[in-house]
Amino acid sequence: MPELPEVEVTKQGVEPHVVGKTVTSVAIYDGRLRWPVPENLNKLLLGKKLTQIKRRGKYLLFRMEDGYLLIHLGMTGVLRVANPKDELKKHDRVEIGFGKKLLRLHDPRKFGAVLWAADEDGEIERHPLIAKLGVEPFSDDFSDEKAGPHLFAHAKGRQISIKQWLLAGQAVVGVGNIYCSESLFLAGIHPEMPAGKLSKPRASMLASAIKDTLSRAIKAGGSTLKDFVNSDGNPGHFMLQTKVYDRFGLPCLKCKTPIKQIVQGQRSTYFCSKCQKK
Repeated sequence: MPELPEVEVTKQGVEPHVVGKTVTSVAIYDGRLRWPVPENLNKLLLGKKLTQIKRRGKYLLFRMEDGYLLIHLGMTGVLRVANPKDELKKHDRVEIGFGKKLLRLHDPRKFGAVLWAADEDGEIERHPLIAKLGVEPFSDDFSDEKAGPHLFAHAKGRQISIKQWLLAGQAVVGVGNIYCSESLFLAGIHPEMPAGKLSKPRASMLASAIKDTLSRAIKAGGSTLKDFVNSDGNPGHFMLQTKVYDRFGLPCLKCKTPIKQIVQGQRSTYFCSKCQKK
C-alpha cells in the first residue's frame, strides 16, 4: 500500500509537469473507485489552472481556482505522468490532461479515490477525510522541540500496543507498516509495548526515529513491495535499506540476534527481541 513516502515521491514527481498549467481534458474510464468519481469532473476541472499540489497524510490535494481535487492512491494506485500518444493500460481509471502532459490514475483494486472539495463547502483541513489526521512529521508542529512532548501527550493512558497506536495516524501521520517497524527498531522500542508506557525520553527518541526513517524512505523513492512505482514508472528502493522489516530469521544488524516476526492487527511486524524493549 502506498504510504506517506510513496505519496510524497509521487507529488514531487508530478509537480514539475503540471503545476501552473490549465486542465485541457478529463476522461473517466472507470469511476467505480472507493467512492464514485464525480460524474461532472470534466465540468469541475476543465479550463481551470492548477496552482499547487499539497500532501496531507496520504492524500494529494490539487489546488484549483475554486477548490481542491483530492486523490488517494488506495492499496495499489499509481499516479503516472504520460504523453497523449501513450497507450492506456488495463487498469487506468481517470485521466486529466494538461496540454502535452497527462496524469493517469492506475488502480487495479479500485481502492483509490478522486474527489472534489469546493471552497464554498469549507476549508480543506475540515474535510471529513482530512480533519482527524495527526500532525505532519515534517511540519513545525512536529519540530525537534515539539515532537517528543506531542507523542508523549497523545500516548498517555493508551493501552493499545505502540505499533497499532502509530499506525492509527491520529498522533502523527505517515508511519505505515514498514516505516513503523523500522522506526520502533531505531528507537529501541518493542512493538507490543503499551503506548501509555512511552516515557518522555523514549518519545523524543521515537520522534527522531520516525523523521529519520521517513526522510530516508523519501530519498530512496519509497518502498516497492508489489505494485508501487513513481510518476515516471520507476520502483522505490527503500526495501534495500530496511533494518528489520522483511528480515525474519536474519541476524540483527546491531546484535546478531535473529529477527522475529509477529502479526498485529493482521499486519506483519518485525523486530529484534534484544535491541527493542518493552
